[in-house]
Amino acid sequence: MSLWKNWWMLVGAFLSLGPLGSGEAQEEVRQQSREIFRELIEINTTDSVGNVTTAAEALAQRLRDAGFREQDVIVAGPNDRKKNLVVHLHGTGQEKPILFLAHLDVVEARREDWTTDPFQFVEKEGYFYGRGTVDIKDGAAILVTNFIRLKKAGFAPNRDLILALTADEEGGNFNGVEWLLKHHRDWIDAEYCVNLDGGDFMSDKGKKIYGAVQASEKVYVDFQLEVKNPGGHSSRPTRDNAIYHLSEGLARLSKFNFPVELNEITRSMLEKSAAIEGGPLAKDMKAAAQPSPDVAVLVRLSENEFYNAILRTTCVATMLSGGHAPNALPQTARANVNCRILPGEDPSKIKDSLAKVVDDITFIKSMRTDQFNHAPAQIFLNTGFAQPGRPSLGSWVVYGLGCETQNLPAFVVMSTGSGISGGSANWSSGNESDAEKNE
Repeated sequence: MSLWKNWWMLVGAFLSLGPLGSGEAQEEVRQQSREIFRELIEINTTDSVGNVTTAAEALAQRLRDAGFREQDVIVAGPNDRKKNLVVHLHGTGQEKPILFLAHLDVVEARREDWTTDPFQFVEKEGYFYGRGTVDIKDGAAILVTNFIRLKKAGFAPNRDLILALTADEEGGNFNGVEWLLKHHRDWIDAEYCVNLDGGDFMSDKGKKIYGAVQASEKVYVDFQLEVKNPGGHSSRPTRDNAIYHLSEGLARLSKFNFPVELNEITRSMLEKSAAIEGGPLAKDMKAAAQPSPDVAVLVRLSENEFYNAILRTTCVATMLSGGHAPNALPQTARANVNCRILPGEDPSKIKDSLAKVVDDITFIKSMRTDQFNHAPAQIFLNTGFAQPGRPSLGSWVVYGLGCETQNLPAFVVMSTGSGISGGSANWSSGNESDAEKNE
C-alpha cells in the first residue's frame, strides 16, 4: 500500500526526463499513470494462478497505441504465462543505452488474509490498496507512462532508453532478467541500469526524510526441515512424535540469533540514519557502527525488527505441514525456514548452523536459493563510476531523486529483501497494514 503523495512524487521524478507542457497536459499524464496502475493491480500476476503475459500484453498495446513501432515492443518469454516486456525508445546513439527495470509478478495473496480484494485497486483515506501497490507495479506504471509521454513528445535522448518489465522476480522458475540475459542479452544490453526496486524516499508521517539508494541486498534461501517417524494409531500415542520433535527444533530456532556482521553499506546506513533519527535510538545506532560495539547496544537495537535484519542473517519458520490422517500418529512433519543471508556469507555454513540449532532429530532436506551475487556494491554517491568530463552515477541518482532541490540527504542502503529498502519501524513508504505486510 503506497501513500498517494509518494506515488505522485515518483511520477514527478521521472517526468523530469523531458518536457511536459501545460498544466492540462501534466494532469492528463497523471491520470494516465493512475489508470495504468489500476489496470496492473487488477491483473493477477502471482506464480500459482496468475499470468504475467496478460499484464505485459496490456502494456504493450498501450505503447503501440502511443506510436511505438511493432519491432520496438517485444513480448517474449519461456512459456505462455511468463512473458516479459522489452521496449526501446530510440535516441541519437551518441552514448550507450540506459535500461529501466521493474517486475510485473507479485507475491501470492489470499483473499481471506486481506480486508480488501488484493486484486482490486482500492483508494481509501489517502492510500492505495492492492497486491503490487508497493512491490512494484507502481514503478512499472511510472515507467510505462513516461515512455508513452516521451514518445508522444518526440523526445530524442543522446542514447536509447530501454524498458524491461519482467516475470518471476518474486518466485517461480523463470526469472525474467535471467531469461533475457541468457537468450536475448542484446535486447537489454546497456551502460547503466536503473532498477525501480532499488530505493525510494523514506517518510515519517507523510514527511520525506531521505532518499534511499539500494547498493546491496540480502540473499534469499529456503531450507526444508523434515522429521520422519514410524507412526502408529492415535489411540496408542508415544512420546516419539514427528510433530513434537519438529516443534521442539523450531522453538530452539526462535530463540537463536546469528552473529552481528556489518559491511560497508550497513555501517554507513547506521551512521547516516543516526543523524536523522535522534534520541536514544540514534545513540545506539552510532555505537553499533563502531568497530567493537557494546553487546548491550546490539541487544537493544536488535529489538527493532528492521535493524535486527540489518545487523545479521535471519532465519524464520514460514510454512508448516505434518501428518496424514486425524486418527494416525504423524509419520512426517515438515517446515520451511526462510533465511535472508548477509551478502558474502556462505549459504552452506548457514545450513550447518541451522542443523546444530534444530539438533540432529530434525535435518535439512533441501534448499532453494537465488542465483545472483549480492556482494555489497561500492559506495558511489560521492565518488564512484565517474569518468573524465562526466558526472558520477551517484550525482545523477541524487539529482534524479530531487534530493538536492528538496534539501534532503541521500545515502546507500542494504535491502533486507522485503521490498522496502530502508527505514525504521516508524519510517516507510506507506502504512503498515494489509498490503504493506503482505508485500
